[in-house]
Amino acid sequence: MNTFGLALRITTFGESHGAGIGGVIDGLPSGITIDADFIDQEMRRRAGGQNLYSTQRKEADVVEILSGVFEGKTTGAPLGFFIQNSANKSRDYDSIKNLFRPGHADFTYFQKYGIRDYRGGGRSSARESAARVAAGAIAKLFLKHFNISTESGILSIGKILGKEMDFKYAKNSEIFALDKSVESQQKEAISHARNTHNSIGGMALIKASGIPAGLGEPLYYKLDGAIGALMLGLNGVKAVEIGNGIESTHLLGLENNDAMDKDGFQSNRCGGILGGISTGSEILIKVHFKPTPSIFLPQSTQDIQGNAVECNIKGRHDPCIAVRGSVVCEAQLALILADMLLLNATSKLENLKKLYTL
Repeated sequence: MNTFGLALRITTFGESHGAGIGGVIDGLPSGITIDADFIDQEMRRRAGGQNLYSTQRKEADVVEILSGVFEGKTTGAPLGFFIQNSANKSRDYDSIKNLFRPGHADFTYFQKYGIRDYRGGGRSSARESAARVAAGAIAKLFLKHFNISTESGILSIGKILGKEMDFKYAKNSEIFALDKSVESQQKEAISHARNTHNSIGGMALIKASGIPAGLGEPLYYKLDGAIGALMLGLNGVKAVEIGNGIESTHLLGLENNDAMDKDGFQSNRCGGILGGISTGSEILIKVHFKPTPSIFLPQSTQDIQGNAVECNIKGRHDPCIAVRGSVVCEAQLALILADMLLLNATSKLENLKKLYTL
């Protein structure tokens, strides 16, 4: 499946080494101002080639709007967009075209489709996430009308865990570090992985603020269920926590519950979601990324004929996919919230009456 959402549907297309990446957003209300500068700014946050802590593949990542916008505003029609690939080097993959790279989706895609697109992984490449960020930027422009905002940053690199959650600081950090007291250590860990031709994992923290209570569609399209599905559908993500997450398994009920008083919730251990529906508190999500599977060290693997062979990867790869991945996760949360907001608009009789009262 290449489509996400119910009221707001996003379909993406394209491959890492094809003509480009693109998408179609269906269900956007009319009248949303499309701020091209903001979209460009969001794309630059994800872009590689900006420092030594990410891939050196430099793409312009200009988002071309093909449809659904007139005189700078959405029309309500499907919004199509395209992002050209201009810096792909397919020759880097010639030496591994008949074998499966360890840790990648090469083997499983071949088993499913019987076709080996060896050029950067084809459709399974994280290059596809550029379309998610572009769509997420447009979703943010919609959410802005409701004073809903999203932020992200890096909480840990390897075993180096930050304690502070300074999202303002993260915006200006080369690795989007949330805790400046451990940023240099986290940078050193990424640099060491790169210099030894290896990679390292990390954890991103994603936050949404200004959320109204009542978003979510139980039982089969819960807000936390949608978050888990879309986050885990992103390349390299191996685990997702909401609120206390794993820590809640170490607690007693009285310690984990969020008590209430006349002013509302006294804590937010649930991460802003109860029963699959938003509580009105901040939504807090931890997303865990595995180390980048593309490493420049010899590894044993299998070729498409089933022979045991040695794999030696070339190319330009992130030493830590969590860094740029955090931006993608933030975009995805914006898409989920926009979808849930549109669904909620038709879940109450009084809302429908307001819409259709002449």
